[in-house]
Amino acid sequence: MTKEQKTYNLVIGVAALLGIILIISVAGYFVSKPKPLVIQGQVEASEYRVSGKVPGRVEELYVKEGQEVHKGDTVVYIDSPEVRAKLAQARGAVAAARAQRAKAANGARKEQITGAYELWQQAKVQEEVMRKSFERVQKLYDQSVISAQKYDETKAKYDASVAQANAAKSQYDMAVNGARSEDKEAAEALVERAAGALQEVEGYLGELYLTSPADGIISATFPKVGELVGTGSPIMTVTDTHDIWFTFNVREDYLHGMKQGDMITLTVPALDGKEIQAKVSYRAVRESYATWKATKETGMYDAKTFEIRAVPTEYHEGLYPGMTVILKR
Repeated sequence: MTKEQKTYNLVIGVAALLGIILIISVAGYFVSKPKPLVIQGQVEASEYRVSGKVPGRVEELYVKEGQEVHKGDTVVYIDSPEVRAKLAQARGAVAAARAQRAKAANGARKEQITGAYELWQQAKVQEEVMRKSFERVQKLYDQSVISAQKYDETKAKYDASVAQANAAKSQYDMAVNGARSEDKEAAEALVERAAGALQEVEGYLGELYLTSPADGIISATFPKVGELVGTGSPIMTVTDTHDIWFTFNVREDYLHGMKQGDMITLTVPALDGKEIQAKVSYRAVRESYATWKATKETGMYDAKTFEIRAVPTEYHEGLYPGMTVILKR
């Protein structure tokens, strides 16, 4: 083998060795290159419970799960015979109180006033007769014609007739003047109390028809038609799809760029990987018993987990609670 051939073979070997080293280096770089951190979260939304103040039986459900509703739409009717019975009682109490008020305001009837006047006149006549009898007895007593006992008996009868006439006059005045001001005020107070009770029952009557507290979709219904529900028992849930945010659990050593007000870019797999811009609105440490993570095996520290919430900058059609969102760092 000539010297030139040996030199050529040496060059070829060195080049091959360098090529192998280069390939191994490139492969090692791509293998050892750190992968991007993927943080998984989910879509959350405001939920409203539809419940009533009145216990009763679910008579009719006007909507189904998944149906879109608007604020004020009637969604449930609850049948409550007890409320209807209380309504009848309250109306009867109002009618009775108003009758009492009218009686106090109008005073006695004409026939009662006439009867009281006749009794007064009768008592006046009796008083006049007894006055004349007493005057005659007085003269005879002064002349010592009659005994003191006779005089005392006559005077007592005269005094009794005067008192009877005064009492009859008082009864007549009372019939003419009607009820006292205190009685009228008491009757008016009874009307107000009965009206307040009626208003309360009518308010409960309005609670038999329950409406949606917000725009959204019916995400859940709990009782079936015909089942009993108690006061405040949830009947269905309305999810507001326009009040949406994203929630993540992030270890504290990955919190860079996630303070309140920071903008982040999220990916939604359910929307074909659509990217959404969101602003961080909330950051707080989670309970240590549920999120604590030991990192001392690497010679570092115990890491805690923070809850991060972000709000989308605009509304996105088709974005629903429960969907997964991805944050790459």
